[in-house]
Amino acid sequence: MHLYSLRAQQNLPLALAQAWEFFSNPNNLAEITPAWLNFKVISELPERMYPGMIVTYQVRPWGSLALNWVTEITHVHAPHFFVDEQRFGPYRFWHHQHHFREIAGGVEMTDIVHYALPFGPLGRMAHFVSVEARLQEIFKFRRDRLDKIFSGV
Repeated sequence: MHLYSLRAQQNLPLALAQAWEFFSNPNNLAEITPAWLNFKVISELPERMYPGMIVTYQVRPWGSLALNWVTEITHVHAPHFFVDEQRFGPYRFWHHQHHFREIAGGVEMTDIVHYALPFGPLGRMAHFVSVEARLQEIFKFRRDRLDKIFSGV
């Protein structure tokens, strides 16, 4: 199994408590996900995440191909970090850390994702051809969207 990683960092002009309020509400995820992913939450969501919470999504990353994705919030240490891990879905392995750190003028938000694809050599080829670029696009969209949402704060 080949393990890939992605790291994204962004400074937001928010107090730590405001950042936590936004990111710990799972209902906000759709707002920061690009439309081309056709992201849809299937499960009911509370207003705040908690350890052990299961979230079921459906994504359509390539046209009409619908993929179900089940993640679990495995760690929550408010207001500094939480972790979501895939239980079932398109990846062989998915571990996503979300870190929040108070800095001068706001919050530094860091995403660290470790992931692996199924299908051995075919998965590695898919990563090279498409998956890595798609993940970069998703995090670029998220960065731009968050800048827009919080530019007036």
